[in-house]
Amino acid sequence: MKSLTIIIIGICIFFASPASSQPSSPLNGVYHTKVSGTNTLWLFSDGYSSQIVYKDTEYLFTKGGPYKYNGETLSIIVEYSDNDSSEVGKTQDIQMFLEGSNLKSPEGVVFKKQPTKTQELDGVWRISGRKQGDEINIIQRGDRKTIKILIDGYFQWVAINPSVKGFYGTGGGHYTHKDQQYTEHILFFSRDNSRVGNYLNFKGEIKDDSWHHSGNSSKGDPIYEIWSSE
Repeated sequence: MKSLTIIIIGICIFFASPASSQPSSPLNGVYHTKVSGTNTLWLFSDGYSSQIVYKDTEYLFTKGGPYKYNGETLSIIVEYSDNDSSEVGKTQDIQMFLEGSNLKSPEGVVFKKQPTKTQELDGVWRISGRKQGDEINIIQRGDRKTIKILIDGYFQWVAINPSVKGFYGTGGGHYTHKDQQYTEHILFFSRDNSRVGNYLNFKGEIKDDSWHHSGNSSKGDPIYEIWSSE
C-alpha cells in the first residue's frame, strides 16, 4: 500500500547515483501536495531535506537527509527511510523543477510552496542534553541522534541511527514560537495516530546558541531538553 502511494503521487523517480557535481542552491521552505487523500509534505531547511507522507489521521512514512539542488535534479543523501531501510546511505536523484515558487515533478505533480513564516527557531537542531532532577546530562554526538527540522511554521523531529539504518520514530506538524512560548500542533506521529490534532505548549528560549525546551511531552511527562545546531 505504501509503495502504491508513492506511485500515485509521482515521486518514485529515485535513482541511486553519485551526488550531482553541478552548482547547487538551497530550497529553504515547505512544499505540500495532496492526492487522493494522501499528503506529501517536504521540508527544506539549512541544506537538509525531509519528506513526510501521511493521511489526515494516519502516518505512512518519511525519508530525508542532506540535499543539493541544481535547478533540475534534487540529490539527497538518505539518512533515514522507514519505508525502505535499504535506501539509507545512498544518494537518490529526483527530477524536480521550479515553476514559479512551486516544485513540479515530470509527471505534473505540483508541490505548492507554503507561505514564508520566518521564526527564531528555524533551522536543523540536534538534541544535546536532558535535565534529570537538578542535573543536565550532556548527550555526546554519535551515530544515533534525534534531530528537529523547523522551517516556515512547520516542524518534524526524527530519531535515527544512519550507521545501522535505524529508525526509531518521528512526529511533526505546525509550530509557533513567540515571547519564549513554543506551541506544536500535531499533524502526524509515527508512534500513535491518536495524537494527531493535539496542541502541545512549551517554554522555548535560546541561551548561548542552544535551544532550551521545557514543558510536558505528548504523554504528559515533564521534559527539559537542550538542542544544538546540527
